[in-house]
Amino acid sequence: MQDLHYFPGHMKKTQRAIEEVIKKVDAVCEILDARIPLSSRNPDIDALTAGKPRLIVLNHTDQADSAKTKLWSAYFRCCGYAVMETAAKSGAGVKEFVPAVRALLSEKLQRYAEKGQAGRTIRVMVVGIPNVGKSTFINRVAGKIRAKAENRPGVTRSNQWVNVGGSLELLDTPGILWPKFEDQAAALRLAFIGAIRDEVMDLEELACALMEFLARDYPACLLERYKVSPETGESGYDLLCRTGRKRGFLISGGEVDTERMAKVLMDEFRSGKLGRFTLEQPEAVQEQRYEE
Repeated sequence: MQDLHYFPGHMKKTQRAIEEVIKKVDAVCEILDARIPLSSRNPDIDALTAGKPRLIVLNHTDQADSAKTKLWSAYFRCCGYAVMETAAKSGAGVKEFVPAVRALLSEKLQRYAEKGQAGRTIRVMVVGIPNVGKSTFINRVAGKIRAKAENRPGVTRSNQWVNVGGSLELLDTPGILWPKFEDQAAALRLAFIGAIRDEVMDLEELACALMEFLARDYPACLLERYKVSPETGESGYDLLCRTGRKRGFLISGGEVDTERMAKVLMDEFRSGKLGRFTLEQPEAVQEQRYEE
């Protein structure tokens, strides 16, 4: 595949907006996609958020491999972060957010109480890449629709303050990627989950790459969903063609409509119909650190 790069103008504007408002917040809630916890971390966030207390939220846990999610939670705790696991679309785990914020800021809240400011408003900035579920998460915490949310990247275009009650305000920020993907494998994983707009992608190439990943790491899901068993050395394109033929996606001359099959594959993967997947493993991160 060609190298992936995606940095619309509004993302640079978002970076500046975060820099301007960071001094006004007490903590930062960084939402990651549990399917790609490392690849969904913007490397610029640490600098942009100026060392504020950090809560990591692993979202979309209902679509991730649960055993791997536990390993990732342990990994981030070892890195010194407070960690939560949620599935914001259903609301699972979200009720733990307010207690987690209060625990994260316990010392500051104690100081406020000593000064007679026990009810002082706490402000938390919510950050993350596109399509990790920031607005959906905020709406769940608030108990009502306060932030615009859709299952596609780029919906939130400006900062939105949301009062969620209990002297707590959240700042919903637009999703931001980074100007250049040094790791193209990470860029590919971002494209798999829809963090990069399909309009700037070759969807068939993306589907072929996903087929190769599934054939290598989760072959049983292809057999269960599409009745196709990957063969040794089979390319992603060949798998896409075989699957499309099984589905009856044919065009004139009996050729497989690979474009249609590619769209179906991506839609079913992202909606969870194929199963629960984690596309990167915490063990690999530890091994890489050891080698360095």
